Amino acid sequence: MAHQATPSSQKALMMELKSLQEQPVEGFRITLVEESDLYNWEVAIFGPPNTLYEGGYFKAHIKFPVDYPYSPPTFRFLTKMWHPNIYENGDVCISILHPPVDDPQSGELPSERWNPTQNVRTILLSVISLLNEPNTFSPANVDASVMFRKWRDSKGKDKEYAEIIRKQVMSTAAEAERDGVKVPTTLAEYCIQTRVPSQDSSSDLLYDDLYDDDMEEDDEEEDESEMESIGEAGGICAVEDGGTSTRHYDNQDDSGNEDS
Repeated sequence: MAHQATPSSQKALMMELKSLQEQPVEGFRITLVEESDLYNWEVAIFGPPNTLYEGGYFKAHIKFPVDYPYSPPTFRFLTKMWHPNIYENGDVCISILHPPVDDPQSGELPSERWNPTQNVRTILLSVISLLNEPNTFSPANVDASVMFRKWRDSKGKDKEYAEIIRKQVMSTAAEAERDGVKVPTTLAEYCIQTRVPSQDSSSDLLYDDLYDDDMEEDDEEEDESEMESIGEAGGICAVEDGGTSTRHYDNQDDSGNEDS
């Protein structure tokens, strides 16, 4: 469908695409759905190692409005996702993608919503953080929210949620093979930044590890430095700089920013 494109939105999107090509975000690949259309992007998300999503290949579309960046884009998963903050149709429910209006009924502060200083990079980091840190205060998928709470509160002993995610991860292998994509399965592979001449993407991806019964004790030495950064990013690849992060369950506040 033809867009009534504006020079300012086209320029903004071209600059962001160039930035994401020159400074790729680990764990993401971005291409244009059609070479001639800057307003529709396809995103491939690789599941970070040491999380339930390890080995996964998740595809999504970002659709930009013609007045971008003054209005937010939409982010929809094409891959089937079972998650408290993802609707059945794949739409992601997250504050950063909500229009910048004052709506007291939503429970969101205006500062938590979209503003023109946000960009694709911050969206990607917010989405990957949301996968690991669901907000169950106002879920888009109530059943997934209840199941996630059971998994979290039992510290992984209730495995129903984890098993569904792992089945979804396994089901993405065929899609990756069809696309000729090698999904990273080790931290070293995941953290490699590759500059590409086309429309591939991304930056400093931070991601908190999900609960793992087999997690080694030496991981605990690296836990403390990263907890403050979960809302903005989180740190799967920060381990190369001497830090990493791990999932904490006690006293978790479910009234975070990523609500419906």
